[in-house]
Amino acid sequence: MSKLWEDTLVQLELNLSPQHFTTWIKPLKCVKIEQDQIYFDVPNRFVLDWVRENYAKLIQKIISDISAVTYRINFNVAGQARDNLPPTNTPIISNVQQVKQKGRVEGGDNAGLDININRKYTFEEFVAGSSNQFAYAAAMAVANNPATTYNPLFIYGGVGLGKTHLVNAIGNAILKKSQNMRVCYYTSEKFMNELINSLRYNRMDEFRNKFRSMDVLLIDDIQFIAGKERTQEEFFHTFNALYESHKQIIVTSDKFPKDIPGLEERLRSRFEWGLIADIQPPDVETKLAILKMKAEHNGIRIPEDVALFLANSICSNVRELEGYLIRIGAYASLTSTTVTLEMARDVLKDILVERNRDITVEEIIKKVSNHYNIKISDIKSPKRLKTVVLPRQIAMYISRQLTSSSYPEIGEKFGGKDHSTIIHAIKKIDKLMEEDFQLKTTVENIKNSLSH
Repeated sequence: MSKLWEDTLVQLELNLSPQHFTTWIKPLKCVKIEQDQIYFDVPNRFVLDWVRENYAKLIQKIISDISAVTYRINFNVAGQARDNLPPTNTPIISNVQQVKQKGRVEGGDNAGLDININRKYTFEEFVAGSSNQFAYAAAMAVANNPATTYNPLFIYGGVGLGKTHLVNAIGNAILKKSQNMRVCYYTSEKFMNELINSLRYNRMDEFRNKFRSMDVLLIDDIQFIAGKERTQEEFFHTFNALYESHKQIIVTSDKFPKDIPGLEERLRSRFEWGLIADIQPPDVETKLAILKMKAEHNGIRIPEDVALFLANSICSNVRELEGYLIRIGAYASLTSTTVTLEMARDVLKDILVERNRDITVEEIIKKVSNHYNIKISDIKSPKRLKTVVLPRQIAMYISRQLTSSSYPEIGEKFGGKDHSTIIHAIKKIDKLMEEDFQLKTTVENIKNSLSH
C-alpha cells in the first residue's frame, strides 16, 4: 500500500505546482486498500470537497496506471463515516492547467472601471503552508465559484501574513475566467475617503450605484471603519444589497469579527454569516519556501544556510522577511560580493538586534489592553468582570512565555497578585486554548505583534 501511494505521490508532484501539491495532496493519508477500493483520510470536509472536485480523477488515473488496476477512490474526514467516490471516465484536466488558462480584464463590464487589483498577486505566487492552508483553500474555492457557498468570506490574521495577496488573487482569478464580471478591490480607508468625497460633492447616488452593482467586492482591512458611524452605515447597506443580489463579498481584517472594537453588532453578525478563515504566522518550512520563491523572482542567489538563517529569525511578517532578502540582495549587487551567511548577519545585525530585544511585562499588558479595548489599570486591578478576567489571564500567560520573569515577579507587575494566581491563569489559558481555536489564534496574534 505504502509503495503504491509513494509512487503516486511522485507522479502527482510532477503534475502539480508545489503550492497545490503541498496544500491539497500532502494532507491526504492513504489508510487502506481492499480489492479495487482505496481509502484516504483527509483533515476536514473542506479539503475533502476540494480534492474530490479537482484532484480525485487525476489521483485515480495515476494509481490505476501504476498498478494496472482500476481503483475506486474513497475519501473520509478522519473520524467520520466513510464517503465513497464512484470512478469516472471524465477526461482529467490538472488544476495547474486550469490556473494557467489565459484571461483578460480589458473590455466587457469592467471596461473603464477602476478595479484597483494588483496583477502580480496571484494564487501561483502565493506560497501555501500549514499556517495559511485553510485561508488559501477558501480563497480558491470562492475564486472558482463566487457567491455560491462561502459568502461572505472573512479572512483575518496579523500584519504582513498574506491577506492582501489572497484577496487580490481571488480578483485576478475571477477576471481571468470572465471579463464580464464586475470586480473591484478597495481598502477600507479608500472606501471611506470615496464616501466622504461623495458626501461633500453630493454624489451619493453615484457612490451607491458603483459599489452595489459589483459582482465581487473585495474590501481590505475592514477594522479601520470601526468607530466610523457613517462609513459603517453605508457599508452595511452596500453589504445587504450585494448579499441579497447573490454577489460575492470578501473582507479582510487583523482580528476576528467580535474582537474588533467599535464595530457595530449588525456588521459583526453579517461577517459571521459566511466562512471565517485565519492566517497564522508561517512556520520555518513555509518561510523557506517564500524566501526561495522571492529570491528566484528577484534574481538573488541565496545559499541554503542564509535562507535557514532568515527563516529562523524571529520575524513572522512575510513582507518584512522579503525586505530582509531584498536588503541582502541589494548589498551583494552594489558591492559585487557573493551572498554568504557572514555577510547576511552583518547586513542585518542592527535589525535583528532590535528584533531580539527583551520584551517586558509592561509591554505585554499594554498590548493586551489595547487589543481588548480595556484600561491597563483594570488589568492590574482586582476586578472580576468577565471582560477583564480573560484579558488579564492572557496577559499573564504571555508574560510567562515571552519573558524570563518568575511567577512572583509577574504577579508584582499585575498589581501585587500572588504567584498562585499567575499559575492558575496560565493553566486556565492553556486549557482554553486546547478547546477554543479562536482564542488560540488571538493569543498567537498578540504574541506575534509583540515580536514586531
